[in-house]
Formats: sequence, structure tokens, C-alpha cells
Amino acid sequence: MKTVAVVVGSVREGSLNQQLGRALARLAEGSLAFRFLKIDDLPMYNDDLWKNPPEAVLRFKQELEAANAALLLTPEYNRSTSPLLKNAIDWGSRPYGKSSWMHKPTAIAGASPGAIGTATAQAHVRTTISAAGALLMSQPELYFSAKPGLIDASDAITDDGTRKFLQSYVDALAAHIDRLVR
Repeated sequence: MKTVAVVVGSVREGSLNQQLGRALARLAEGSLAFRFLKIDDLPMYNDDLWKNPPEAVLRFKQELEAANAALLLTPEYNRSTSPLLKNAIDWGSRPYGKSSWMHKPTAIAGASPGAIGTATAQAHVRTTISAAGALLMSQPELYFSAKPGLIDASDAITDDGTRKFLQSYVDALAAHIDRLVR
């Protein structure tokens, strides 16, 4: 079974993106194994730290490289992504010439209570992760407008139409990975 490193740009209790990630993981059961990577212990990116790389950075890069693919889940803060997610992307892309994102099948999604989901934040992530060498899934896009009760306490999707759409997203991710990873 192919593994997906899930990198969520929000670690707060009750995070909509954590909840979306867990719901997608439930839908992927049997076809993909989601592995949620810890990123809140990564120091702010500083190129000088490569002289003696922090253990959290080495662990993050190793877990990312071990996965067949990546899924980035971004909140939208002030029409951009979170500093937490941007920082993880930066650490994974360095040192120069050793990007852990290089040729990694990658998808971007995000949840927000707003009507346009995380469209603007995802555009910023798309630009950044492309520069790091990831192989992006372009369609379908997932700008999830999270409504109370749409995902229940056990991370099940309560609306049939939403479940079908999210399942099609997971299926497209699996197909994207299969096209690129043998």
C-alpha cells in the first residue's frame, strides 16, 4: 500500500484542516496509508542550522522521503498559508540540491469556514512547493468550506454529496500516485 505524508499547516485544537485530513484518511483506508507528520517542533528556517541540523528537521525530512507521496493541508491566514506550513516546505526543500520534495507526487487541499475555502492560500503553496520540485496533482482542486457538523466527531462525513466529492479527491490522489510511483 502506498503511503502519503500528510503535512497540516495548523496544529491548534479543533483545527479544520486536521479534521479534514483525518476524514480523508478514513476515505483512503484500503488504498492509501496516511501518515501525519509532526511539524510544530521545526525551528524557524535558518540556513546556518545546517552546520548541526536539529533532530526534528532530520526526522521530518526522513519521514517525508520515506513516503510515496505528500498531501499538504493549508489553512488560510490573511490570504496566504500558515507560517507553520511554509516553514515545513522550506526545511524539506533544503539543503540546496537535496530537496525531500523533489519528484514527490503531491496534492494540496485546505479547509476554511469561508465560502472560497483556502483558494488563495493554496495558490501560494502551489508556487512554493512547485519550486521545491514536487509533482503536483492539478485536478481536482479541493477548497473545502467547512460547516459545523459536516464532519462528525469520529471524522466521518455526514453529507452524501460531500462524501462522494471527497472520495473522488482521494481516488484522484491515488491515481496520481500510481501514475508516478511504481
